[in-house]
Amino acid sequence: MINGHKFDLRIYVLITSYEPLRIYVFQEGLARFASETYTSKINKNNKFMHLTNYSINKKNEKFIMNENCEQDDYGYKWSLGAFCRHLE
Repeated sequence: MINGHKFDLRIYVLITSYEPLRIYVFQEGLARFASETYTSKINKNNKFMHLTNYSINKKNEKFIMNENCEQDDYGYKWSLGAFCRHLE
């Protein structure tokens, strides 16, 4: 969890060959966050607490959209670079 929210990482890869195995990983990606703070209290009905899908979370009244590409660590969808900087 980051800041009390569940998250997932979307990393883009390209496989150009299986033998020999050749994989390219794009340097950027996304970190997507649930728009409700996670609690250990069992609440299976709160999809905003458990799911990180943008199309679901954008419907939550608490959803914060980042509209400034210069500030890529704000809201519930960060760049992978911002996520890595946060971990450092």
